[in-house]
Amino acid sequence: MAEMQLTKTRLTGGIWEGVLTGASDRPRLVATHLERSLPGLELTPVAEGHLVRLPIPSEVLSDGVQTVLFSDAATGARLASVAILAGDALTEDIRAEVALLRAELDMLKRAFRRHCTETA
Repeated sequence: MAEMQLTKTRLTGGIWEGVLTGASDRPRLVATHLERSLPGLELTPVAEGHLVRLPIPSEVLSDGVQTVLFSDAATGARLASVAILAGDALTEDIRAEVALLRAELDMLKRAFRRHCTETA
């Protein structure tokens, strides 16, 4: 049997969806957040494997980065994860990243202008 693989297809309306391939007829998955099992995980057989759906509970949403893990219940092997970023805790990180991007863009503009001047 092929190794199980869980591939995200979308996250919309608070519901994470993916396709599980390489699984047995009755795969057993678990979705966890902070080592706590999350309710509502659904597996539906489809032509290419199984459709996996998980409504993200509101309790998962809080400041910072929250990670939901999808694992094989039998082996504990991690198959996929979803990171949710929210709140004020990220404000400084985002500002630092934007400042770094601006500095790099300014450096590229200067180098491009110098190149244009030298080759004209």
